[in-house]
Amino acid sequence: MRKIHIIGLGLLGGSFSLGLKSVLPDLTITGMDHNKTHLDQALKLGIIDEVKESPDQDTDIVVVAIPVNTIIPVLKDLLDKVSDQTLVMDFGSTKENICTSLSDHPKRKNFLAAHPIAGTEYSGPQAAFPDLLKEKIMILCEMEKTDLHLKAKAYKAFEALNMKIRFMEPHDHDNQLAFVSHLSHISSFMLGKTVLDKMQDDKNILDMAGSGFASTVRLAKSSPEMWSPILQENKDNVLEALNGYIKNLTEFRDLLAYEQFEDLRKSMKKINQIGEILDFKS
Repeated sequence: MRKIHIIGLGLLGGSFSLGLKSVLPDLTITGMDHNKTHLDQALKLGIIDEVKESPDQDTDIVVVAIPVNTIIPVLKDLLDKVSDQTLVMDFGSTKENICTSLSDHPKRKNFLAAHPIAGTEYSGPQAAFPDLLKEKIMILCEMEKTDLHLKAKAYKAFEALNMKIRFMEPHDHDNQLAFVSHLSHISSFMLGKTVLDKMQDDKNILDMAGSGFASTVRLAKSSPEMWSPILQENKDNVLEALNGYIKNLTEFRDLLAYEQFEDLRKSMKKINQIGEILDFKS
């Protein structure tokens, strides 16, 4: 593997590049971003070695790390143009629509649907850092549809970053991510909105905020330009997660309103199990 091209030089695309450069110094990485400022920053920060509108024909891997609502036409155009020896891989947070749209493409074997489970609340090239993807999970969908030799190129990159590979069907991926990722961001945004609404009456409320509030609302700093398309693409699964969340919130509110405090305590005690599960997985 000698050459990689990255489209979208923000947190994920930039960190993928910096991580590989830190362990594969002879790798040449070119790239493109629709944001001229991001493009200039990526060059200055060493995320890419050269700006290129399109990947060279001898490029080993092309990574597409752009908002999910713009990915499909970009992938189709790339697959129309790349050589048989080039793997095209996307980092989108949803997978079902992408995989369905590419299912009949003549060069489907050149495509790998990938989703690195990593990120922060920050965005753009300046948020990228070499260790973001190291030892993180990389979810791969419909692996059997990707050419064996091209998959090997992806594995070399993932192994260089010590990533843990998991395989999922596209629908299962989107459904489960709606609960453990997309719902978390909605909850954080809505907590932020609730406090901002309260600030209209009490300007000093944030003086009372401690680490609990800061950690819970952290994701509300995430980019709306990235998250709005994710929620749009995964609407049905997100609505399923939201309906369950709202039901639980309503039940919790009712226990409090009707002073069923012992039932409230028992409910919270039962929910404590999530801590044991998370500790075990870590």
